[in-house]
Amino acid sequence: MPLGQAFGRVLSRDLVARLDMPGIDNSAMDGYALRLSELGARGLPVVMRVPAGGMLSTLPEGGCARIFTGAPVPRGADCVIPQERVTLDDEGRIHVIGAAQLGGNIRRRGEEYQAGDALLPAGSTLNAPALAMLASQGIAEAPVLPRLTVALISTGDELIEPGQPCLPEQVYNSNRVMLRALLEQAGCQVLDLGIIGDTAEALHTALTAARDSADLVVCTGGVSVGEEDHVRPVLEALGRVVFHGVAIKPGKPFAFGFLDDGSPQGVPLIALPGNPVASLVGWQLLARPFVQRCQGRAFGSLQHYSVRAGFSRRASPGRCELVRVVLDWQGIQPTAFLAGAQGSHMLRAASQPGTRLPDDGRRYRRGGRT
Repeated sequence: MPLGQAFGRVLSRDLVARLDMPGIDNSAMDGYALRLSELGARGLPVVMRVPAGGMLSTLPEGGCARIFTGAPVPRGADCVIPQERVTLDDEGRIHVIGAAQLGGNIRRRGEEYQAGDALLPAGSTLNAPALAMLASQGIAEAPVLPRLTVALISTGDELIEPGQPCLPEQVYNSNRVMLRALLEQAGCQVLDLGIIGDTAEALHTALTAARDSADLVVCTGGVSVGEEDHVRPVLEALGRVVFHGVAIKPGKPFAFGFLDDGSPQGVPLIALPGNPVASLVGWQLLARPFVQRCQGRAFGSLQHYSVRAGFSRRASPGRCELVRVVLDWQGIQPTAFLAGAQGSHMLRAASQPGTRLPDDGRRYRRGGRT
């Protein structure tokens, strides 16, 4: 795929460098290239000028070269003096302020990597710096894996889409827009199959269509154990359930299985709870890592921080409870405060900004460093 279209895609194979980087000894800044052994009290005359993109040349003995950032260092020169540390006398000779260092301010050929060195491993996500690195090697196209196609299904007779008139007994479908955004953010191609009514027949038809058109199926709602929860029995009829129920709060009614499509494994199905925060937690902890592996990505675990707790809470026995917090950086170390009410249907706490900075804009500091 052309680099201009490859942002966020996943490499299908290892890539190695074609060229040394840098490709030639070049100057790290604007200044003067010279032989350090020739620098004396009388100074040195400027005998040549080397711009970026100029041809490689040889520095005559007894002189120096005016040189610019990125320009090839002339043969024989072993030091570049920044222009801020140079003065010119009336005869056009340079005089250096302070000490000079052998090899100073010269970027050596191949110091970053050399032709044949590993650049990026298979499974890497092509972000902006990675694309720039490939472009710097003259690489115009990158080998990438196909996008993972995910069929997204919402279940529930009570659901309606935003923009429609809402009766008291109805609920706007927030999971659909949230999960679509999360899947697209993860680099998936989303096949949105809309809202499915709470009947086994409707779900059977929807899951069959999803199985035949997608690499992965994600559905929300109908995954508990009530009379109107049809996901598990329909999944058992169309394939197999690997597990149902996880010891986390929110997010307990999570199910995973495979829809039989005639292949040895089948099409994987992730069934998330209907409550939006429970669905979000299930995505972050379980669905997201699985999607990354299906895409061939190197798995990126969630980041962990040790912080002070600015609240007291008794956890439910036998379950891992996950709460939504805001990190307050006002003191000498960050403190976690509850972001709001913690109900599994309450999106407000989950949508709060994650940090609260000091009023004067200072960042948290440890050991004198920001």
